[in-house]
Amino acid sequence: MGGFKKFLMRGNLVELAVAVVIGATFSGLVQALVADLITPLIGAITGGREPDFSKYTFSVNGSVFKYGDFVNHLLTFLIIAAVVYWLVVMPMTRLVSYFDRNQKSTEKQCPECLSDIPLEARRCAFCTAELTVVPADQRPPA
Repeated sequence: MGGFKKFLMRGNLVELAVAVVIGATFSGLVQALVADLITPLIGAITGGREPDFSKYTFSVNGSVFKYGDFVNHLLTFLIIAAVVYWLVVMPMTRLVSYFDRNQKSTEKQCPECLSDIPLEARRCAFCTAELTVVPADQRPPA
């Protein structure tokens, strides 16, 4: 029972639960934005017969295709993906690159095949070219 309590009290689990709740709420907000503002605007611009773009359909041999509803969901996905990219992925990429820029390199490029190999290698593992080893104190800073 102690392990289960420890699992529940970990910070990661609480953060994940908060993220799921906020993500679901944000998804509902974006769905409302698309359904109530964006697609009716598209319907008005295109001069559609129906003010609610999600009700746009066409039929082929009695089968009904709801392309307006699909467009609503597609726009919702694109907006959420853009927000996640610009507010989560881009800042994290910058943060990781900021911390990685001062690390010393542990690899070099083979002059023959341009593969990444360890600094101390005397022969390339990919093309078997013989390499000259530069002592650590004579290497240029990475």
